[in-house]
Amino acid sequence: MRVLVLFGLAGFLAQLVDGTLGMAFGVTSTTTLVALGTTPAVASAAVHLAEVGTSLASGVSHWRFRNIDWRTVGILAVPGAIGAVLGAYVLTSLSTEFAEVWITTILLLLGLYVLIRFAFLKLGKLITDKRPGARFLGPLGLVAGFVDATGGGGWGPVATTTLLSSGRLEPRKVVGSVDTSEFIVALAASIGFFFSLSSEHNLNYTVVLGLMAGGVLAAPVAAWLVRRMPPRLLGAAAGGLIVFTNARTLLKDAGTGVTVAVYAAIVVLWVAGIVAAIRSIKAEKRVNAAAGEDVRESVAVAE
Repeated sequence: MRVLVLFGLAGFLAQLVDGTLGMAFGVTSTTTLVALGTTPAVASAAVHLAEVGTSLASGVSHWRFRNIDWRTVGILAVPGAIGAVLGAYVLTSLSTEFAEVWITTILLLLGLYVLIRFAFLKLGKLITDKRPGARFLGPLGLVAGFVDATGGGGWGPVATTTLLSSGRLEPRKVVGSVDTSEFIVALAASIGFFFSLSSEHNLNYTVVLGLMAGGVLAAPVAAWLVRRMPPRLLGAAAGGLIVFTNARTLLKDAGTGVTVAVYAAIVVLWVAGIVAAIRSIKAEKRVNAAAGEDVRESVAVAE
């Protein structure tokens, strides 16, 4: 029961981050499992199985809040599923030692990217008239799905970030569409892991159930928060935590001096990121207020 509650809380927090930012459920959950000693392939399999439930709940929640562009979901999901199946087979074919270094490195880089993007980079709000097409979404889905399965996460950081950067879709619909298409990707990855995991790899279904239950409970809250909570602050906080946790795994054989120096650098970057995020939020509010965006956004929400 204790394991169920603990991983239920982990799933709730991970989905709160994912549903608000459009990324990081897998990165956050897999980081937790690997840090607790779970083998990379089993960790990724457990997280993707849990994501089948959480992404479905998240998709329904985003649909209720009209955060989804269904055309984007349809084009993005199929190549994403193909990439996820390929990634599952690749990860299970790696040795445990190499897989741990591989997945931890990917998770650390993804966490660093989330921290830097939401703390220091301009997120942008401009939307072009041209919606994303198959030539853009197909390769994006394939790459994001492969990274997601081999790294235990990455669908959101790759797909959401690329779509946001393209400026071809409203930010809240980017988050909703990527979260919704993740259901197909997670289902495909779970099937891939089911057939590729050997008999000695045993999934802890209590962990899966905990992550799934917590994520399902958090999904409607996150879908509501995506319109109200500043993504910069949440992204900076979550990204720093992911970097810190995975650095610990990579530094377990390093000397004390190196470990302390790296941890100090991460903490400094983390704090600087949170401060920068807060300043950016305040600056963006001033700009939006001057441009009258608050009024237009309130009208749009009412409609």
